[in-house]
Formats: sequence, C-alpha cells, structure tokens
Amino acid sequence: MSELVFFSGTMDCGKSTLALQIEHNRSARGLQGVIFTRDDRAGEGKLSSRLGLVTDAVEAGESFDVYAHLVDRLSQGGRCDYVIADEAQFFAPEQIDQLARVVDDLGLDVFAFGITTDFRSKLFPGSQRLVELADRIEVLQVEALCWCGARATHNARTVGGMMVVEGAQVVIGDVDAIDEVGYEVLCRRHHRRRMTAASARAAALSPDVLPVDAPAPVAAASGAVRSVAATSGGPVGSVSRPTVRS
Repeated sequence: MSELVFFSGTMDCGKSTLALQIEHNRSARGLQGVIFTRDDRAGEGKLSSRLGLVTDAVEAGESFDVYAHLVDRLSQGGRCDYVIADEAQFFAPEQIDQLARVVDDLGLDVFAFGITTDFRSKLFPGSQRLVELADRIEVLQVEALCWCGARATHNARTVGGMMVVEGAQVVIGDVDAIDEVGYEVLCRRHHRRRMTAASARAAALSPDVLPVDAPAPVAAASGAVRSVAATSGGPVGSVSRPTVRS
C-alpha cells in the first residue's frame, strides 16, 4: 500500500543524502521516480547533499501544482513509480495536500524530506501540514551535534556567527557560512541562550571573571590564635586538662 512518509530532522542530519540514497536504490532496480524540490542551496531544479552529491529535480515554485504535473506526465505515456520531495518545509500547505492526493489517487509512494521548525522554533507551514497528513513520520537517526557536544534539536540563523531571531522565515544559507547569513544547529539550552559556537568562543576569551571572596590574611588569622591563647592563659596549641583528685 502506498504511503506518504515524512523524514524529518534538524539541518545537517543527512536528509538530502537519504533522499539521494532512496533515489539510487530504487533506480538501480529499474524503477523511475520524480524528484521535486524547492529553494535548494545548489540552485533551482537541483537536489544536493552537503556530501557533494547533486542531481536534477523539478522546482516546485509557489504556484506549481505537483498533482497536475504528475497526471500530465502519466497521461502522455510517462512513467512514475515513486515521488521524492526534498526541502518539503518550503512547500506550500496546498502542495502538501497535492502530495497526499498523489498517494491516495495515483497509488504512488511519496517520500518527503524536511526540517520541522525554523530559526525561531516555529513550525514551517509545509512541515506542519506534513505532520497532519503523513502516514508515517520518521525522525532521522543521524544526530547532528551542538557545539557543546549535546544532541542538536534546534536550527539557528546566524549573521557573522551571532544568532538572530528576527527576519523572514525563509532565507537561503548554509551551515558553513561565517561572515554572512548562515545557519547552525544547537541544543535547546544554547538556542534559548542564543549561544552559537562563535559567541561561545568569544565568551571564553573574555577577561571578565566571576567575583570570588579573597581568603583571610595569614597575619590576621595568627593574631586571632594568639588572642585566644592569651585568654586561656596558656601557650598556643596547649590543651588544658581537668585536675583529678585521688
């Protein structure tokens, strides 16, 4: 039975790599698929992985009708055994509805790949609709890591390495960008604190230190001991013993 499967995860966890692997495995068995994408970092009409793999795809722009495109292809004698939709978070909710219709009416498996939330931890409209409609949701097991070593769960937008929380929801960038708009995956703690790898390094180099109470001077401590000794009438370190009468 055909399914709509949503593969989700943070940036840099291998979603596009898995999409390319599924395409390779199925095409190696003689199956033919159609790949849709939108706003890929490699440019229009491309599905790319950070490992350097790239393949051609159909760009699903704002007004693009996924279902109509496939019906037209099949009506003209074309073949389609499965569908891959990468960068699905950028798809309009109506396009996600069209993907669900492809499964139900055309009997094709649809594999959608995308991140769930944006740099403000808000759901992308396309991802929200996928969560609502998908037959299965698969969280990728390849864990991206925060700079602190913890599991990364949030996507942060950076400018010059510093995290920002204002701006348009969709701005194309990459995790390797440093001096321009880029993205970084963080654990929830450091996303809440807006602490990226760059800001953490800056904090480590800061001359500011936490205030610490200075220990009491040795001379003052010795004077206190002498005072106690004088009061007791004996030398420092002596211990008075009670007199025992026989």
